[in-house]
Amino acid sequence: QVQIVESGGGLVQPGGSLALTCLASGRIFSTTVMGWYRQAPGKQRELVADITSAGITKYATSVTGRFTISRENPKNTVYLQMNSLKPEDTAVYYCNVRNRVVVSYNYWGQGTQVTVSS
Repeated sequence: QVQIVESGGGLVQPGGSLALTCLASGRIFSTTVMGWYRQAPGKQRELVADITSAGITKYATSVTGRFTISRENPKNTVYLQMNSLKPEDTAVYYCNVRNRVVVSYNYWGQGTQVTVSS
């Protein structure tokens, strides 16, 4: 079992910055991929960014160049630095922890609200 605790988020003006943190605890394999998804009202949940334990990253086109994902493997923690935020970034952001090697699992955090508005 894996437990996930998210922090960060909130209200920010357009052009501002926010940082999200996700801490995973429990049995975390070294092959685990950690990432962030988001879901805006009336829309499907979509990948924002994810990162492997080796530091290989993947970003949604809409956030490339503005968001940065990073990870501290010993702490099983993943971060999302969000800069130059736009109103269309408004959504609930979910941390995801998944593994498909040897043992499969896919866990979600409870979500944290990010609102970009003036």
